[in-house]
Amino acid sequence: MSARSGLGRWRPLVILVALLALVVPVAACGTGSTLGAGTAVGPVPDPQLQRFYAQRLDWSRCGKFDCTYLEVPLDYSKPTGKTARLAVLRSRASQPDRRIGSLVVNPGGPGGAGTQLAARLAGQIRNTPLGERFDLVGFDPRGIGASEPLIKCRTARERDDDRLYRDTDGPPADDAAVAAGEPDRARDAHFEEDSKQDVAKCVERSGADLLANVGTRDVARDMDVLRSALGDAKLTYLGYSYGTRLGYTYAEAFPQNVRALVLDGALDPDQDPVEENVAQAAAFQQAFEVFAAWCAQQPNCPLGAAAADPKAATAAYRALVLPLLKKPVALEDGRKLAYGDAQIAAVKAMYSKELWGPLRQGLDELAGGKGEMLMRLADDYDGRSADGSYSSMHDALLAVRCVDDKAITDPAVALEQSKRTLAVAPFQDIGEGPSAARDECAFWPVPPTSQAHQPNVAGLPQVVVVSTTGDPATPYEAGVELAKSLNARLLSVQGTQHAASLEGNQCVDEAVTRYLTDLQVPPDGIRCTLDPS
Repeated sequence: MSARSGLGRWRPLVILVALLALVVPVAACGTGSTLGAGTAVGPVPDPQLQRFYAQRLDWSRCGKFDCTYLEVPLDYSKPTGKTARLAVLRSRASQPDRRIGSLVVNPGGPGGAGTQLAARLAGQIRNTPLGERFDLVGFDPRGIGASEPLIKCRTARERDDDRLYRDTDGPPADDAAVAAGEPDRARDAHFEEDSKQDVAKCVERSGADLLANVGTRDVARDMDVLRSALGDAKLTYLGYSYGTRLGYTYAEAFPQNVRALVLDGALDPDQDPVEENVAQAAAFQQAFEVFAAWCAQQPNCPLGAAAADPKAATAAYRALVLPLLKKPVALEDGRKLAYGDAQIAAVKAMYSKELWGPLRQGLDELAGGKGEMLMRLADDYDGRSADGSYSSMHDALLAVRCVDDKAITDPAVALEQSKRTLAVAPFQDIGEGPSAARDECAFWPVPPTSQAHQPNVAGLPQVVVVSTTGDPATPYEAGVELAKSLNARLLSVQGTQHAASLEGNQCVDEAVTRYLTDLQVPPDGIRCTLDPS
């Protein structure tokens, strides 16, 4: 995401569940696979794909886990052409005699590395029926993480510069246009030129053939190859956030190959991208207001005692962060905290209540002229490591989004979206009015490979959708709509958090576990509540 923060130039936020805390060196020890050396399990959709479905995975040890690479066609319309290698990590079932099969997991994004999610979840489910009866398997989708080839758009230096200057590198604001609530044409032209340059870098460093084949449609096909290579006749899957799109796309393509799907933090499959972006912006505003009300109850809340009032909280927050536009805060390591980093830190903290304390601390530090905590939150969101390197997550997010969704190519539509997001999410208003600037997807060199639609899932067994009422990144109603589309059982979760499965809530985890292990669908109308503390 090369967003430049302010809601006048709103970009969809990374819808990645915050589970990625453990890095596993898959690429350092995975060996690969041998095409055609095994036996295909289940139907093979095209005889030319037989060698991929029948590949033998050659596992190596990666610390406490097994790892390997799965080989897939880079372009499924050319199965004898170039191939891609997908990193795969496995934590074996602790009771192999009672093993059901593999539980494949995806963290979302798009751009999240499934190997890291599997490594993290392995410790959490070790002594549970899931850990006892399933091999936990995560894979890095094509172009992502340790998979090869890798989506590459910007260098680490370019990412650092973009974060520092992205809100101030355009021409001076047209005050008359801002006062009139009209777009600043000169600045819009500048940001569109930036977007075009970002696209050119993606094409140069990744290649158009990779960018044309990284969409969810192709990752779902990869997942069916993985199912067969793992030896599973049916897929058991847990997908978070964007991973729900991957799940329902797989269900539509291969309904006969589904054993069980849990889709948590859902995307509405038939929602217009503009409506989706506006709904997400509104949900982040709602989460911010819940955070502010919590902050108001804490000693010395940096938003003030009146923060329980949404307007007062928004005004206090903007008073803290807007000065960073003109004067970033110098940090101890020589870097500077810019306005965009403070905004990203706040967005990051809305994903989980566990991050409210660090955000409160960071805003308190900012009031005193310091920015270390906010920068740590922003670095985590942006995938920046202590050595200054970045993960491929945000480059992948851009590439996948641009082939998954219909681009906004009409400046009038971009302007309408900008006005609506400004109205529903004032805490992220940069103060420069609405924008008609189109983002990178308007200039993407390859066409979309999918579009929003109601899935056709005839023959699909009943699946489970988990949706949280105060989810900031994937609003609750999206889960309601997805459950209707799939004729799925909806598990509603009361609380403010992005996704809830296997995160320690007994009500949610027991319902999900019973379904995945015994195919026992949760009771109709079931509702769980997250810890309100």
